[in-house]
Amino acid sequence: MKVKGILFDFGFTLFYFEDVSLDKYMDCYKRGLQKSVDYLKKSEILNDDIAVKEFFKLFKNKRGYFFKQSRKTKNEYPTSYIFQEVLENLDKDVYKELSDLYHSYEAEEWKPFEYTKDTLEKISKFDDVKMGVLSNHPNHSMVKTLLKKYDLYQYFDVVVTSAKFKRRKPDPEIFYHALKKMGLENEAENCIICGDEYADIMGGYRAGMQTILCKRIYEFPFEKEINVPNLITIENISEIIQHIS
Repeated sequence: MKVKGILFDFGFTLFYFEDVSLDKYMDCYKRGLQKSVDYLKKSEILNDDIAVKEFFKLFKNKRGYFFKQSRKTKNEYPTSYIFQEVLENLDKDVYKELSDLYHSYEAEEWKPFEYTKDTLEKISKFDDVKMGVLSNHPNHSMVKTLLKKYDLYQYFDVVVTSAKFKRRKPDPEIFYHALKKMGLENEAENCIICGDEYADIMGGYRAGMQTILCKRIYEFPFEKEINVPNLITIENISEIIQHIS
């Protein structure tokens, strides 16, 4: 069967998080939040220590609540939306800036895998095979900026994130949306989703796509069992080439 499109997950499929751990993730967010607060203080949006203390409390409560809601409902609550919930009546560009600052330390830790660029370059030589990125991430610009930083953005016809679509994988609707943006809305059975976890594989399977699991060397807590017939598993992204006829 000829492959007409490939959707790649971002984290742990195209990119890895250097020396990954939950503590390191949380430290990145902690430092990013402080960076956002520094911006708010400099802009005189937060004027005193009492306001800063109240902001920290509200933000952490909102972030925790919306994190749980996103996992429960598969709705995405972008980081910019959380800032908007805490700080009302600011310009939308301010919310975007705050979100980018919040994720700035996280962004420094994401690096493309050794085989990522070479694999994308090889796939780009195939006739009529479109490529896209499909990521569960609450900050769209971080994903887009990193693809550009490492000269990978050029290979993709679309970059779709849950932050933009407001729904998360494994909801098949976000897969349909990505395929439609690629002009392949009626070609799901001729398209591949390549990802490292349940949300990628089960979402793609429910959308009628071919599925390829890129094995992750890190184990995350509470991972769900992937039960897909004839699931193809690869050790690294370069192996996907042999599955494109």
